Amino acid sequence: MMNPITKSIDLGDGRTITLETGKLAKQADGSVMLRMGNTMMLATVCAAKDAKPDVDFMPLQVEYKEKFAAFGRFPGGFLRREGRASDYEILVCRLVDRALRPLFPDDYHAEVFVNVILFSSDGVDMPDALAGLAASAALAVSDVPFNGPISEVRVARVDGQFILNPTFAQLEQADMDIMVGATIDNIMMVEGEFKEVSEAEMLEAIKVAHEAIKVQCQAQIELMEALGKTVKREYCHEVNDEELRKDVWAKCYDKAYAVAASANTNKHERGDNFAAIVDEYKAGLTEEELAEKGSLISRYYHDVEKEAMRRSILDEGKRLDGRSTTEIRPIWSEVDYLPGAHGSAIFTRGETQSLTTVTLGTKLDEKIIDDVLNNGKERFLLHYNFPPFSTGDARPQRGVGRREIGHGNLAHRALKPMIPANYPYVIRVVSDILESNGSSSMATVCAGTLALMDAGVQIKKPVTGIAMGLISEKKGTNFAVLSDILGDEDHLGDMDFKVCGTKDGITATQMDIKVDGLSYEILEKALNQAREGRLHIMGKILETLPEPRADFKENAPRIEVIIINKEFIGAVIGPGGKIIQGIQEETGAIVTIEEIDGYGRVEISATSRTSIEAAVAKIKGIVAVPEVGEVYTAKVRSVMPYGAFCEFLPGKDGLLHISEISWDRIEDMEKAGLKEGDEIEVKLIDIDPKTGKFKLSRKVLLPRPPRPEKPVQKNNDGNN
Repeated sequence: MMNPITKSIDLGDGRTITLETGKLAKQADGSVMLRMGNTMMLATVCAAKDAKPDVDFMPLQVEYKEKFAAFGRFPGGFLRREGRASDYEILVCRLVDRALRPLFPDDYHAEVFVNVILFSSDGVDMPDALAGLAASAALAVSDVPFNGPISEVRVARVDGQFILNPTFAQLEQADMDIMVGATIDNIMMVEGEFKEVSEAEMLEAIKVAHEAIKVQCQAQIELMEALGKTVKREYCHEVNDEELRKDVWAKCYDKAYAVAASANTNKHERGDNFAAIVDEYKAGLTEEELAEKGSLISRYYHDVEKEAMRRSILDEGKRLDGRSTTEIRPIWSEVDYLPGAHGSAIFTRGETQSLTTVTLGTKLDEKIIDDVLNNGKERFLLHYNFPPFSTGDARPQRGVGRREIGHGNLAHRALKPMIPANYPYVIRVVSDILESNGSSSMATVCAGTLALMDAGVQIKKPVTGIAMGLISEKKGTNFAVLSDILGDEDHLGDMDFKVCGTKDGITATQMDIKVDGLSYEILEKALNQAREGRLHIMGKILETLPEPRADFKENAPRIEVIIINKEFIGAVIGPGGKIIQGIQEETGAIVTIEEIDGYGRVEISATSRTSIEAAVAKIKGIVAVPEVGEVYTAKVRSVMPYGAFCEFLPGKDGLLHISEISWDRIEDMEKAGLKEGDEIEVKLIDIDPKTGKFKLSRKVLLPRPPRPEKPVQKNNDGNN
């Protein structure tokens, strides 16, 4: 028998979120249908009963999918069915994954699959802010071990007021868009974009979000209790040998600490030195002992290495490469490195390097977005590539992964607010990471700023980014905030907090927390320390290029935009596109046209100024209103027995009657001296009020010959 249990959450503004379980997908370990208004999404969780052999990590897979039927739409494409995940769906997956992953028990290694499916939407409420709550609720009503619950909420600021989980329309008016994931006690994840807000304003938004999350977490606890799921399944995924653990620590810790405190700036050399310690330990064992205990030794040594690095920082203030906690790695940068690109820059900070290009395009280069709830076009694109050679890995390069999409999205959000409004160009920024040792997404932001300025894009302000780290213990009572973290400090540390912005404020951020006990004191310190680091990096890149170039490169397209009245759009396009195609063929320019706000926006682009001017002249001719009495340069289009049809304005033909060619009487058009393609001066002498046909004359522009004198009449007597 079906026995659904529901729990409601009041958002305080008239909206309610309802969590229902026990009705759908009952064979999953946990399932919850979340509803807010007409938005409904089903979250399920399934976990393997045991872990696969030798797995010592959390194999969590989060999927988010939006059904086109949810909004009454058909999927695009030939098959007319949902296919691979869109970039947007992948970004939502990452938002959920980053909040959930740190909260599974450290020794729980069974595969866990979380699926969130949007089944209904009215296009008003934004579903991505609800996916984390739905996923956590499904875990709460299951017996899967999980140290939650969590929830995620979006906070927007409109006209100075904070709004929880804003609608699509409200978000368009906001100067702040931040997504926060947290437990009742701790912040776990932050991601957002801003219009140059201060650190204090961002911290205030996080606090507003956390207060709402506490209510949503309590509702999940009550739902879990009502269902009797407070006791989770038992598991034993790790086999341990305490004597071996102690032996590894005793024989390896001091050596690992010496490497951690050696201030070696070379990542690979430092890695080899760490690896040599455990290799030396393993060398003292027999082959049988290694086969039996090799994986345990590697796991225990990882803990040794982690503790050595952390103690060096907390006790002596020594980081792996010898820097202080606030010090930024050496920076060098260069612009105009690639002559074929419209803009290019190299940004290198320590052992992290980005080679970034900018390409300027036309309306034809816009990205078409056809997601379930988001349809439109994107004119600013940023792509991030992370090839294996950037870390010295000998492995094949696969397609674009979730990491590339997530890092690229962060850099995109950081730079996009600085593109001028109504910028005529479509812009594509591509960051190829050539070296990586931490903060490659922030290197993308810095290189992107330089490349945009090198391309002549008049950005509002330069943007830089920095990744902050954290080493903490005793619930955050003893901690160190690290500026510009290394890859190992990210991997072995407690926080990865990326902050991007101009000199006047933050434009984008992304934070992931790996421990409990992150206080607002630590957050505030990290934000203020990040600002100092951003401004230091800003000074460095402005030494390379202090402002955008005044003009584009020679190989970059030039674009001119003409606004025309709506009624002329069809005339510019012509029947079957004949006119616009003809303009492109004759001038070599690319011409696009679209209706915006009741007007026609015509975009003309070419690398040659001559081509643009020729196309502009033709379009202006099309939209010009013919005036009787005006003189035009016309081209003979066809010759008929009774005259010639001449194009005196683009798309406008008039009849030059045989009687209007010359003052001399012409009996036959063959004797008129006109042929197709000839250009002649004509005057518009009349417009038929009924048919709108144009009457042209050439003879009125020619000197009128004198009338012949009449012969003198004589009388019969010979007198006049």
